[in-house]
Amino acid sequence: MAEIELVNVSKSYGPHRVLHGVSAAFARNRFSVVLGPPVSGKSVLMRLIMGLEPVGAGTVLLRGKDVTGEQAGTRCIGYVPQSFALYPHLRVGDNIAYPLTLAGRKRSEVRPQVETLARKLRITDLLEKYPNQLSGGEKQRVALARGMIKETSVFILDDPLVGLDFKLREQLFVDLREMLSEVDGTFIYTTSDPLETLALADHVFILDEGTLLEQGELNELYYRPRQVRTLQLLGLPAANLVPGELRGGRCRTALGEFSVPGFPGGVQRVVVGFRPESILFGVPAGYQSLHGTGHAMLREDLGAETLIYFEVNGVRLVGAWSNGQATPVGGDTVPFAVPVEDLLCFDADTGENVFSADSLAAAAPTFSRS
Repeated sequence: MAEIELVNVSKSYGPHRVLHGVSAAFARNRFSVVLGPPVSGKSVLMRLIMGLEPVGAGTVLLRGKDVTGEQAGTRCIGYVPQSFALYPHLRVGDNIAYPLTLAGRKRSEVRPQVETLARKLRITDLLEKYPNQLSGGEKQRVALARGMIKETSVFILDDPLVGLDFKLREQLFVDLREMLSEVDGTFIYTTSDPLETLALADHVFILDEGTLLEQGELNELYYRPRQVRTLQLLGLPAANLVPGELRGGRCRTALGEFSVPGFPGGVQRVVVGFRPESILFGVPAGYQSLHGTGHAMLREDLGAETLIYFEVNGVRLVGAWSNGQATPVGGDTVPFAVPVEDLLCFDADTGENVFSADSLAAAAPTFSRS
């Protein structure tokens, strides 16, 4: 049984509908990430789960019980909002302890839990300080500790790292994964950042303009998404998209053409998508690939790899060039290939993958965070 289940949940503010019939199940002992662009409805969805706002239509189930009409205080969910929302008159230790203090727990009982969380989040030295003495990163760690001290098995983290610099977020990725591996519970994390999703997620929910486009294991959605919008949102830099046409079992694009086994025939406008890391610079002999020669426009050094922006027959592409190779500069000729198995075809009108769900799952490689 799912710890949290949403059944056809909708929400409107006057004539403006924010969520459109969202159905999703969040399993226990999983780190579920709801990924979507800003103003996609992520925070509204979390507030409905929390009970901070009434559901417009549909049902919210918590541990199998219908809690749609219940108030937030009865749902017992740990919550870390986007804003720090720390009490300025309380020291850090008391801010963290506040949910348990509010529940009537004695200070002597609460203090050991506060100190344990503080050690895990590296904020032990902050416990006697006030919020106005903290940096933004320190405040965020305190907010995380306060949201996770609640004695519950369900935790919602609503874009908790937004606004922090990258190095601090990178460290918090590690802290969160380590801390959550020790907690038996359900975690729902919202973000508009694909890197946070790739670093943290076990299961991903793609929310766009209030609609849940698809959900699945990180590996499945990263390599074999069923929607072109998922391919765009889940990954950085964004995937390459090239218009094409399916005709007689062949897909023709401005980059060349390739076979599409099992396509039933006829003519169909498609969008061919592939990720920057799928591009091989240089064309290996005998390789089954979409290949050609482009002209480099720009390179972006990222340390471990270099991104190469180049153009082929009027189509602009971006590829990831392994560090240590001689990287091209503007105006250089760039021979490239994309393995056929890394190419994805989406219907140009609906955005849906033209292949079946079974064939997509069978073809998916294994995603690695290393």
